[in-house]
Amino acid sequence: MRTLNLGILAHVDAGKTTLTERLLYAAGAIDHFGSVDAGTTQTDYLALERERGITIRSAVASFLIDDVAVNLIDTPGHPDFIAEVERVLSVLDAAVLVVSAVEGIQPQTPLLARALQRVRVPTVLFINKIDRAGADTQRVLTDLRDRLALNPVALGSAVNEGSRDARYGSGVDDDAAWRTATTAVLAEHDDRLLEVLVEDVRLPSTHELMAALRQQTATLSAQPALFGSALTGVGTAELMHAIASLLPAADNDPNGPLSARVFKIERTADRTRVAFVRVYSGTLAVRQHIGYGDGMHGRVLQMELYGPGGAGSSPTVSAGQIAAVQGLNGVRVGDFIGEERDASFERQFPPPTLESVVEAVNKRDQPRLRTALVELSEQDPLINVRQDEQTDDLSVSLYGEVQREVIEATLARDYGVTASFHDTTVIYIERPAGLGVEEQVISAPTHTNIAGKSSPDSSNPYNATLALRIEPLPPGSGVEVRLDVDVHLVPLYIYKTVEGFGAALTEHVTEALRRGLYGWEVTDCRVSIIDSGYSRTGSTARDFRLLTLMIVRTALERATTLVCEPMARLSLDVPPSSTPGVGSTLAQLGGRVLGQASTERRATIVAVIPNAKVGEIKWRLPGLTAGQGVMETDFAGYLPVVGHPPQRRVRRER
Repeated sequence: MRTLNLGILAHVDAGKTTLTERLLYAAGAIDHFGSVDAGTTQTDYLALERERGITIRSAVASFLIDDVAVNLIDTPGHPDFIAEVERVLSVLDAAVLVVSAVEGIQPQTPLLARALQRVRVPTVLFINKIDRAGADTQRVLTDLRDRLALNPVALGSAVNEGSRDARYGSGVDDDAAWRTATTAVLAEHDDRLLEVLVEDVRLPSTHELMAALRQQTATLSAQPALFGSALTGVGTAELMHAIASLLPAADNDPNGPLSARVFKIERTADRTRVAFVRVYSGTLAVRQHIGYGDGMHGRVLQMELYGPGGAGSSPTVSAGQIAAVQGLNGVRVGDFIGEERDASFERQFPPPTLESVVEAVNKRDQPRLRTALVELSEQDPLINVRQDEQTDDLSVSLYGEVQREVIEATLARDYGVTASFHDTTVIYIERPAGLGVEEQVISAPTHTNIAGKSSPDSSNPYNATLALRIEPLPPGSGVEVRLDVDVHLVPLYIYKTVEGFGAALTEHVTEALRRGLYGWEVTDCRVSIIDSGYSRTGSTARDFRLLTLMIVRTALERATTLVCEPMARLSLDVPPSSTPGVGSTLAQLGGRVLGQASTERRATIVAVIPNAKVGEIKWRLPGLTAGQGVMETDFAGYLPVVGHPPQRRVRRER
């Protein structure tokens, strides 16, 4: 029996959770079919999910198709919870991308499709809601091909689409028309099939075409496409067959070195930390001592293995399997257990671009609020709980209003803390504008220094010498810290090794860069430690920390910084007559048109605009285009703010 870790992805309301429920029911994993509206689905297990009818946290459910054990991971579709999808992507063998036959490609669909391509996840397309008025599967297939650059291969058709009598019509039963059309699609990536078309010889058999499709699905050259209705079950059997026969499971080596990854963290009712892990190779066992994360170690106390019979206690978990593990104190989402693999997995979706100050309504609950937010940040690290050292304000990063409401409700329901959110603002960043160098020499007359300096420096209040250089790096580079000092200048009696000294200074530099000249985090720079010195009788680790914080600030002042705001890339599909009005509105909102193309019937405008203005252009678009405008958005990085740089707010009046 092979194991397939399968993700179900879609824009919100495309029918993703209903399809998950239908697959579980059809496979016999559950004995009744739940409803999203009624709050009775298997994978929407949180009370808030059932109340709101949306998926907030990913959930794992398992079932059996023939000889394939499927671990199905249902993911959120709402954009405020896109980070949850990102964490799941790193552990998938394959995916089903659900698209509504009525709404077609929606704002999240391109983001999801591109992410699946980037991380090389083979995908089946399920065109849902064919029984709804307005369903148009051919339009959806065309858009998937033209707008998302996918290569859908329809395995059948939607019969009587747009009506209650809609059903799935199979095209695989040696139908000559289907074989001809499929050969043409697959020939784009198969020279043998191309030769068949060119020389007009015998059409390949259905068996040969399915073998070619299986191979091209694995290499992401093609995506099998099926049609149906998750609500009524139409097309479910055909989808299950495609999952089992066309999607490849990853290569798993149970005898190899242990390598696993944490993709989700939860807390039990008694606040015990539970890590959801996918094992890539080797075997994980109860009572096993393991290393994980950044040099942490722990012992596995208990494991629940996910399988077709449901989650159950297990002494071991082998390669390819998913389990909920207890005992790994301090483990974080994204940590590897044992050997690392796929360490280069990069962020696929934009970071949160809003932050809000949070405080307990009852001031006595403030310590409990902080504890609760820290626990919630274990489940979603991008919440990024931050306590300002100068103001003591607690703030969290957010994607949007729905996420804020969910956090607020969770604090009240699960932690008994009534919290208020205020001062919501855009998250800006700072980048060094130039080169900044600073050195502070130890104030004692006798000290070790690379330049041989011995004159006291009264401006340095700390018993240590440090010099560093800050210089800008290209956007998106992050922060790079380099140690470039002679080993004789390192206080080994404090840090034991040069590496320990470098790690400590890297931590101090990172701490200092969290608050730039305008209060925003500083990034996209290289910080080089170019000199060091110490007193053999008095320098301490505290001296080096505080001195680092001081000279980083001074070096930034000499370099100066640029405050940059998050930008969105827009692709607008509008009637040609509306392009002047759309272009003018974009300019009014601080946007810039990058390109424009027109045909007789439609025009496409590509522009960048401050992320904070996306909601406004979305609100204005129907009026500007007589309801015919379609907009897709993507994160476009950060650009310098035009005009006066915004200062990060300090504590508000209470």
